[in-house]
Amino acid sequence: MTHVLERTQTVHGEVASVFEFFTNPHNLEALTPPWLHFVRWESLIAEFRENELFADEMLRGPYRRWYHRHVFRPVDGGVEINDRVEYELPFGPIGRLAHAVAVRRQLQAIFDYRRRKVEEIFGAAPPQPRFTRP
Repeated sequence: MTHVLERTQTVHGEVASVFEFFTNPHNLEALTPPWLHFVRWESLIAEFRENELFADEMLRGPYRRWYHRHVFRPVDGGVEINDRVEYELPFGPIGRLAHAVAVRRQLQAIFDYRRRKVEEIFGAAPPQPRFTRP
């Protein structure tokens, strides 16, 4: 069963500098909660468009599947960052139970922490209005 976690935030800055920060693997630890003890895994950059998007795909690690797409878009006052993670847990029914009991909340907490750290680094920009046509 594939699960999806999606988050969007807007920060101050230029797309090139925000993109560069996120593509530098040395900065990953700064965005990872210390209580996670930074689980090691091997991943591949599966998509890459300079200053627009990149995706990392887990090759070896704790999930059955992990595909994390990062999209960067210039907006008034900054950069909109969209993270979309598609993931699957191993162990069939046991993995589904673990997701319901703990994994989903843990991932939400990790991405909440990440959001706060990104805002500390770049500063939060005001959200962009979304207009819909009648």
